Amino acid sequence: MDPVEHLIALLSRLPGLGRRSARRAALRMLADPRALMLPLSDALRAAAEAVTPCGICGNLDATDPCRICANPERDQGLVCVVEGVADLWALERAHAHAGVYHVLGGTLSALSGTGPEELRVAPLLRRAEEGPEGGGVREVILALPATVEGASTAHYLQDRLAGAPVTVTRLAQGVPIGGSLDALDDGTLAAALRARR
Repeated sequence: MDPVEHLIALLSRLPGLGRRSARRAALRMLADPRALMLPLSDALRAAAEAVTPCGICGNLDATDPCRICANPERDQGLVCVVEGVADLWALERAHAHAGVYHVLGGTLSALSGTGPEELRVAPLLRRAEEGPEGGGVREVILALPATVEGASTAHYLQDRLAGAPVTVTRLAQGVPIGGSLDALDDGTLAAALRARR
């Protein structure tokens, strides 16, 4: 296969890059390969060799446990459950959570055949079973998407965590900052009214 076409084909597999965007990216890199392609190639190889999932939370990092789990200043008793690593990174970028995380690796979905066995539910249950008396988890925050799959996963996890010595909470949902009420859908408005404080 032609190396340029091969590069475009590989780039077009990335999320957010269609064939046209991949072609533009390839052309930009080929215009100055020493400054753009070779450092990118080195960074890709280094990341592929060094980055692994954290054995505790599932975050991607070059160390295991990850820097978040190993940080003594993080509240180890406050675990935020997220669907994927992108959600964890978003919360970290917002400096919104001072505790630690648990990456499920997806949400329950009958359509795609994703059941509890395909998710990292068992490690979460083990973490929760230790409870606050053993120096472990005291609160599990379910920070899952506001979708049918996210809601069903949250309900499933609430049921499974019911016997654990932890408090289970969910993120509030509702009116976004700067949002206009007349622009919101009925479900968002109803959730906002229920989550009022």
